[in-house]
Amino acid sequence: MKATVQREPSTANPRVPEFVSPVVNIVETKDGYVLEAEMPGANKAGLEVTLENNELTIVGHRHAEPLNGEALLHESHSADYRRVFELDPAIDTARISAQMEQGVLTLTLPKSERVKPRKITVD
Repeated sequence: MKATVQREPSTANPRVPEFVSPVVNIVETKDGYVLEAEMPGANKAGLEVTLENNELTIVGHRHAEPLNGEALLHESHSADYRRVFELDPAIDTARISAQMEQGVLTLTLPKSERVKPRKITVD
């Protein structure tokens, strides 16, 4: 997994937190979109999904276990996850659902009924 470390600007706290962008897959279905974000080390309790002004923010806090022994190689980041998406106005934000299982967050983003194609019968 290629990780990008981002620094969150903060004027109140001199310590600036670091975030890693989770790897994401987005698939369009006939009813909406499905977004899967891989966040190893994060669980449901450490997850924050917020929606403000058509901007979806995902934050996953890691719960690292202390190592017993001396680390010889350490490739994983200890930073929390954060990713922000601008949502299509056609998404019905009131019906967004989320599920977290084995470090993978799955968001279901349904399309609004007014933008779905519909068949019109001819009399």
